[in-house]
This record gives sequence, structure tokens and C-alpha cells, in this order.
Amino acid sequence: MYRTHTCGELRIDHVGQTVTLAGWVQRTRKMGGMSFIDLRDRYGITQLVIDESSSKELNDMASGLGREYVIQAIGVVEERHSKNAKIPTGDIEIKLTEINMLNEAQTPPFTIEDESDGGEELRAKYRYIDLRRNPLKKALSLRHKMAHETRNYLDSKDFMEIETPYLIKSTPEGARDFVVPSRMNPGEFYALPQSPQQYKQLLMVAGYDRYFQIVRCFRDEDLRADRQPEFTQIDCEMSFVEREDVLNTFEGLAKHLFKNVLGMEFKEQFPRMSYADAMGFYGSDKPDIRFGMKINDLTGVAKGHNFSVFDDAPYIGGIVVEGIASYTRKQIDELTEWVKRPQVGAKGLVYIRISEEGIKSSVDKFFTHDDLKKIADGMGAGVGDMIFIMSGIKTKTQVALGTLRIEMGNRLGLRDPKVFAPLWVCDFPLLEWDDETNRFYAMHHPFTSPKPEDLDKFYSNRKEDLELVSANAYDFVLNGTEVGGGSIRIHNSNIQKRMFEVLGMTDEEAQYKFGFLMNAFKFGAPPHGGIAFGFDRFCSLFGGQDTIRDYIAFPKNNTGRDMMADAPSRIDEMQMNELFLKSVAPEKTK
Repeated sequence: MYRTHTCGELRIDHVGQTVTLAGWVQRTRKMGGMSFIDLRDRYGITQLVIDESSSKELNDMASGLGREYVIQAIGVVEERHSKNAKIPTGDIEIKLTEINMLNEAQTPPFTIEDESDGGEELRAKYRYIDLRRNPLKKALSLRHKMAHETRNYLDSKDFMEIETPYLIKSTPEGARDFVVPSRMNPGEFYALPQSPQQYKQLLMVAGYDRYFQIVRCFRDEDLRADRQPEFTQIDCEMSFVEREDVLNTFEGLAKHLFKNVLGMEFKEQFPRMSYADAMGFYGSDKPDIRFGMKINDLTGVAKGHNFSVFDDAPYIGGIVVEGIASYTRKQIDELTEWVKRPQVGAKGLVYIRISEEGIKSSVDKFFTHDDLKKIADGMGAGVGDMIFIMSGIKTKTQVALGTLRIEMGNRLGLRDPKVFAPLWVCDFPLLEWDDETNRFYAMHHPFTSPKPEDLDKFYSNRKEDLELVSANAYDFVLNGTEVGGGSIRIHNSNIQKRMFEVLGMTDEEAQYKFGFLMNAFKFGAPPHGGIAFGFDRFCSLFGGQDTIRDYIAFPKNNTGRDMMADAPSRIDEMQMNELFLKSVAPEKTK
């Protein structure tokens, strides 16, 4: 056998045993007449020793070892004289009697250390080497454990894991589809699923009342740290349920993962918040509630002081930032320029400083001391605090204040990745209007049910009524990140037909795109609802990281390219002809 133990397994209890290890050479060191080799595998590192009593052949073999050589090492476990408390095997070492070379290796392009000297692009090109580093091993181990515990929990709740197709019908409504040409059906294309949404609803119609799948999904969209063109969802659906049934079941899943993966217990119910309150108090539909700094509506109290920026604005809002009254004018000016960036979109920033010397503001010219004190007292601001105020269109201003709130939370260290604040956000608008295309779009997706009390407005032809329809939908938010989203679905074919009508689809178009689902509803569809969690995001949050890439074995870069395999790539003329394709893309220059 290649090994009797792994490189992370041996302890003081094994002293005296003859063992065989196999792995990669992390480093070698020579001290006087002794040689030391750190041998590494997936499980850890063990120190190997060759001393003066060892044979010349063994010493010569050790001298020829380079970094990342793959070897087999045979020897006796001894207690280590100079112990290393930083590693689990630090109490022992192996006095070698034999080394067998399994494979030589070129010098790697970067160091295989926790903090590597390789840049992101270089490490992406040699991802199979980067995966040897501890941070990535820990990330993928965490992902494995979360998948395992997810299956354990859902199995205990009678969910069945059922696979759905990867080659489906293209129904573009939202993000772009990845499409796959069909050789056997010239000129026709499959799409890769953005989610298994329609198929899991069909499983409910088929009577499989509790379904789940840890499933790969695909979206051809612009990328960022928490997005990849292919990603994984914990996809779930239940029949004969109302919203509370779904929330309770999957809050249970989240609590199970916290307990069994991180050792954290949440005994209280997760807080719930309406979409209106999330936007009103936090300027975001995915608020980070690890810290306060809520938005205050100042429209009533700040108007009427001959300050046109406020008087002409439909909405005025502000936040209290505790403990920064000592900010200099330079710091405030820098923050003012920061909020003017296109990513934030504010026109400016008004401040009120509350210090031992009194209250000072950038609008002293228009507001008396008593006016400013009234605003400060109403917001709960005290000595040492600073108030920041913005004005403008309500939603846009709330979002800008929410972005500033997150930035101040980052600057003040209020967003500790080891602290977790889960939250359900509910009662989203069912529809959102787009002025450019002059039509409604589904805020979640077109299979989301309107809340029963809003059905009258849902059947109205007035834009103002339709904008007030609430969706029977919910998002699971963790530390300011949307981790999951779901809804009670439409299970009535007439309501589904009306939804497509509101979205501007003709009967023919709806039938062409979704006819198989609408027809299925006519054969006894039960009330049903579900949720999908972004598994990669969930893993990265549990691991305390902003990016999901380390939690995916072979991720893509920001342009959707696999730097290691150099994909996507062109296909040859024969394949193009077989698929009845012709490229109109310009030739790449070398």
C-alpha cells in the first residue's frame, strides 16, 4: 500500500510505530548533519527526519528532493524534541528508513503557503496547484460539510432529491440564457437552466410534495465577486403549504447548518421585515442588521427653512453615525465626493456635528441652533455623533443613504464576518415598471403568486393599482447578502395567464414559452411554494469571505473565462458545420 496513515493523522500515541506516508514535499531543511522534510497531503503536514545514523543513500535521496515532489516515506514515529504547537502533528516526527520517489515536479510558479506570492491571475491559471493551499482546502471542506448537512436535514424532513434536466427550453425573462445548439434539430437550441423553477413546479403537480436538489445553474450575466456564470443552488419546493410553512422549514435548515457546521445556536425565530421597512430604514432590500444606523425620514422636519435643496426635494433622509464627531473637514469632504460617485448617485451630503462645543452644521446659514437640535434629538443623536443627510427622489435617496450606511459600517469595523445576523424580508412588490420598455417585469419571476388580498388590484388595468400588488415572496438575507429567495407559486392556470398578460405577453407567446406548465395546472396542481439558496454565497459567508471563488473548485474570472483551460474557445469548422453554425465574430489576434 502507498500509505498506512495520512500526514495529518499521527499523534504522540503512535510513537514507536513503523508507518508509511505519501504526499508532496512542502519544504526541506538541512541543519548540520540532519535533514528535515515537511511532507504534506490533504490532511496536514508531518515532519520527516534523517540524522547522522542514516545511510548515505537515504541522505542522497533527501538532498535531491525539490518542492512538490511526490514521495512515499517509511519510518518510525518518534517524539519531537522541538515541538510545534501550530500543527496537529507537532508533537511527533518520523525518523526515516526509506524514501521512494513517486514523481518529480517542476518548481511551482508560486509558493504553496497560506499567503502565497502568486497573483490572482497566475493562481487561476494553475488552479490545480492553488488548490493545494490550506485556505482553499478549508473552503472546499466547508462546502462539502454544508452540502452533507443540507442533505441530512432535508432527508429528515421527507424531502426527495430529484434531478431535473440541464438541456431545457429557452424562456428568456430576466438574465440571459446560455444556449446549446442541437445537431439533430438544425437551427434549434436548448438553454442551460437559470434555475429548475418550472420542473420543480411540475414535480409538485406530479405529487412529489417535498423536492430538493443541490443543482448547478447557469446565467449569462455580468460578473462580480459573488457571481459566476455557473453556480449552485439548494433548490427546494413543497406542496400544500403557506408562507409560514416554507419559512419555518427553511429557517430550520439555516439553524441546522449554523449548529452543525459552525457550532452556533439560534434559539429565537429569525427577525422578519417587510420590503417597505427594509427600504425605508436601511435603503436596501437586503439589509445588514449587524449594526444600527437606521435611516430617518426627515422630510417633515427639514423643510421650510429656505434651503432649496431640501424645500424642493420630495424626500429628505438621514443617518446618525456614532462617535465620529471628531471627523475633520477634509474627511467630510472626502466622504461627500465619495457619495457623488455614480455607484452611489447622491448630489451632495449635509452634515450635523454634535460635540462638547455644541452643534455645527454645513447648513448653519439656513437652520438655527434650535432647528438643528430638534433634528438631532428626533434622531437620537448625542454628543460625539455625526448626522449625514441627503435629499431627492425617495427611493433613489434611500438607496444612496443605504450605500453610505454600509460604507460607514465598513470604515468603523461594524461588519464583523464572524457575527451573523439572519433576516427574512417579505412582502416585495410583485411587479416593477420599466420606463425604457414601458412595461412591467416580475420582481422575482413570473410564477410568483400575488398575495390573496391584492387579487383585485392584480386584475386592474390601472398601472397605479398594479404597482401596489404585493408578492407572496420572501428572501433570506444574511449579513447584508441575499442568500435565498422564494415564493408561494401560482397554481391556478387563470392567474398564471393573467400574470403573463400583465407582463405584456400575448396568449400565443405565453403558450409557446410556458404552455407545458400552464397545461399541467389544468390537471390538478396543488398549492405549492419553495425557495432556492445560493449555495456558493452561503458557503462564502460561513467561511467569512466576500468572494465565492475560493468555494468553487474551478471558478471563472470576471469575464467568465476559465484561465486554466482557456475556455471559452473556438471550435473547428467540422463541429460548426455539424451544428449548422456560422461565426460572425472577428478573428482573434495572437
